[in-house]
Amino acid sequence: MGVLLMLMTIGGLLVAAVLFAVALYTGKVWLRNFVCGGIAIWTIFYFTMLFGFSLVSSERELSLNEPKQFCGFYFDCHMHTAVTDVRKAKTIGNKTAGGEFYIVTVKVFSDAKAATLGLLTVDAHVVDAVDQKYTRDMDAETALGPQPEFDKKISPVESFQKKIVFDLPENVDEPRLDIRDGYGIDHAIEAVLVDDEDSIFHNRNYFKLETRIETAVAPAL
Repeated sequence: MGVLLMLMTIGGLLVAAVLFAVALYTGKVWLRNFVCGGIAIWTIFYFTMLFGFSLVSSERELSLNEPKQFCGFYFDCHMHTAVTDVRKAKTIGNKTAGGEFYIVTVKVFSDAKAATLGLLTVDAHVVDAVDQKYTRDMDAETALGPQPEFDKKISPVESFQKKIVFDLPENVDEPRLDIRDGYGIDHAIEAVLVDDEDSIFHNRNYFKLETRIETAVAPAL
């Protein structure tokens, strides 16, 4: 719905610009007032929807294999990620965790019908119960061996998996993975996209880090 409302808004503004130009050229005051009134009403309606959906939204925790979609500059919303596995380890190769390594396997896929697409600048981090933020341990990820980058382009029939690593305290409470995609322009657009996870004041969707198997050592792959 958010994408549809945004497209209607863009289309309506283009029509309004043409009608306003006609009103100025012909001197038709009634048409000018009609256009201005229509823009004002739609603006009030749109921002009521934007803030209304955000304020009634609730934080979600996505389970293993539950996908999360990403919209961007082109409003395509075809790219998805899902966490398929979470494992804990004290060591990875010759790297030892300060707390525990969380090795998170992320699947990236697209539901586009024809286009070859990819994620852009992915920000993946973990937050805990008190909103403490933990960034990826890139050295530990390197120890796992060669892996595809998040921005790898894929066709609709393709997917790939990437392991990312976090060094989390052993007593960390409710760790959840947050993945955000896109450049600054994408975030600016999504900020005013109705009922989008990244819209203003909207609660986020986190991946719940459910560990299946706890291991003592994770060798380099």
